[in-house]
Amino acid sequence: MLKVGLLGAGRIAGVHATAISSNPGSALVAVSDYYPQNAEKLAAQYTCEARTTEEIIADPSIDAVLIATSTDTHSDLIEAATAAGKAVLCEKPVDLSLERARACLAKVGPSGRPVMIGFNRRFDPNFSALKAAANRGEVGKAELLSITSFDPAPPPVAYIKVSGGIFRDMMIHDFDMANFLMGGTPVSVSAAASSIVDPAIGAAGDFDTAVVTLTYADGRIAVIKNSRRAVYGYDQRVELLGSDGLLQAQNMLENTVVKSTTAGVTGAKPTYFFLERYMPAYAAEWAAFVAAVTEGTALPVTLEDGVAALAMAEAATRSAKTGQPVRIADV
Repeated sequence: MLKVGLLGAGRIAGVHATAISSNPGSALVAVSDYYPQNAEKLAAQYTCEARTTEEIIADPSIDAVLIATSTDTHSDLIEAATAAGKAVLCEKPVDLSLERARACLAKVGPSGRPVMIGFNRRFDPNFSALKAAANRGEVGKAELLSITSFDPAPPPVAYIKVSGGIFRDMMIHDFDMANFLMGGTPVSVSAAASSIVDPAIGAAGDFDTAVVTLTYADGRIAVIKNSRRAVYGYDQRVELLGSDGLLQAQNMLENTVVKSTTAGVTGAKPTYFFLERYMPAYAAEWAAFVAAVTEGTALPVTLEDGVAALAMAEAATRSAKTGQPVRIADV
């Protein structure tokens, strides 16, 4: 039984608390948060202890920690937890700073402690099935990838100001998905971005609408589209064109009822937000982490993967500001 400490008690921490507690191979034993009252509330809900982060990391009886704190603390906590001999699952991104993330990798890598980055979308049943079909060669060689990721509504501007920007906060999931599906990183990134959904987001120095083109060494191309507003729901689709056919993963809908009349054909909207859309993925992600740690097998998502996605986010940020493609090797 893997004994787990949860660092952070916000919204995403609650999702992880459910996954940890529901898995037969793990037990949530302690929760911490910058605001102790938040830790106490979540700990009471899951019948565990509210403790400080330092106490959790120092406790030798705790085998692993899940880091769901603010992004600017991730690298420090990864380093502290691995130094204490713990396995780590850390929410994306590794850090707001690519330089700091690379320093974390250089420090933690030689320790050999398991560190997994929380790119939960790899574990979505539909996306993972698409990946498996591609690996089996069902549509030949992958040539063109399209990823659509639209939120139903923008987050508060107060969050935007500390998020690191749309490429580090939102599109980073899609950068990792592109790496996952294409089997490697691109050589260059070209981004076009604007703020047309909410002027306050632009005033805060961020974008709310963006399109990125990834170019690979062998000529393959991936296109990622992000928007902070899709009024009809949480739009999450993947399309992979290969030499012998096409693979598509469509939206999860509120229901599967389709009405057909003389007026037309109508159906349900996509599920509204990530909590509805990706709960099975979070559970599968945690199950994969538990299995890897307890069985000593390779982690399905590594700290290196996290740094790679962050490098792409940095390249996209530079490209959006300059209007020029940016080589990954130059960031």
